[in-house]
Amino acid sequence: MMAVGRDSKDLIGPLLAVNLVFYLIVLGLAGWSVDKYINGEQNHPHLGGNPATSFMLIYALLSGVIGASSMLVGFVHLRAWRNDSLASASAMAIISWAITALAFGFECKQILLGGHRGKRLKTLEALIIISLLSQFLYVVLLHAGFFRSRYGPGYHNYGSDSVGDIPVGNEPHMSST
Repeated sequence: MMAVGRDSKDLIGPLLAVNLVFYLIVLGLAGWSVDKYINGEQNHPHLGGNPATSFMLIYALLSGVIGASSMLVGFVHLRAWRNDSLASASAMAIISWAITALAFGFECKQILLGGHRGKRLKTLEALIIISLLSQFLYVVLLHAGFFRSRYGPGYHNYGSDSVGDIPVGNEPHMSST
């Protein structure tokens, strides 16, 4: 008999590690780029950009910080693998995905406006796209227990006689003698 959530747990561990690395690289590139913008070096050969670049960089920086934090909470959930840790991990994952999606939106606008974009800016754009997709996969894997308990801790409906695909017995009653 397989342990509850083993299928999803085997996939989430490596995905957390990869996402953490991506978010830390996004954080580093966005931080470097914001520093160059603050110093007035928009014409740096590795940077460039247009009016949408500053917005994209700010949201990429936020995405990197919140995404890395989300991965750390995810590692705690992976260690505990319980319903209560699922709640915090999934909340952080959804918030992180939403902010990464905002950064992606500004990135699309930046690409549409055109202009010179240096290689570090293009690398940051690619990493935001990859982070958006991999974070979405992480959110889906976290919520896989909703569909079947073999994929992980799920959501319980305490008012019914079953939880997912696991039947729930009646509570033990005290018998009076």
